[in-house]
Amino acid sequence: MMRAWLLPMLLVLCGSAVATGPFPRGAHGAAAALMLVFVLLAGVNSSLVFPRSIGALEAQRRSAVDGRPVVFWRPGCMYCLRLRMRLGRTGRRLHWVDIWRDPAGAAVVRAANDGDETVPTVLVEGRPHVNPDPEWVREQLSPSA
Repeated sequence: MMRAWLLPMLLVLCGSAVATGPFPRGAHGAAAALMLVFVLLAGVNSSLVFPRSIGALEAQRRSAVDGRPVVFWRPGCMYCLRLRMRLGRTGRRLHWVDIWRDPAGAAVVRAANDGDETVPTVLVEGRPHVNPDPEWVREQLSPSA
């Protein structure tokens, strides 16, 4: 849990330190803008951008029932963020598993990637796909899903 929030907390702390520079010179607007940039970066690198994560076993069970892909991701991963942003609202229909919160999810990813925790790894019909094109992932959603 703490590992997932380490980068966002560091970004907010660094932003606070950087924003104090212009503050004593009376550049309150610049200080506020700098802090806002760091807070936005922290938000983008946190779990807040992604739909609520579920456990790997539950995600695979749900996927077997509804046929939707399972996405294994981790906070701070730019490729995961790219996938999430490019999927837009469609991304909420997928099953998301945060491998930093779920050891079983991390094990699935390591098994699919020769021991590496390479994300995003998308499981479609039991077959893993590493860092797939977002358009391809969107196509994997059945129209009835």
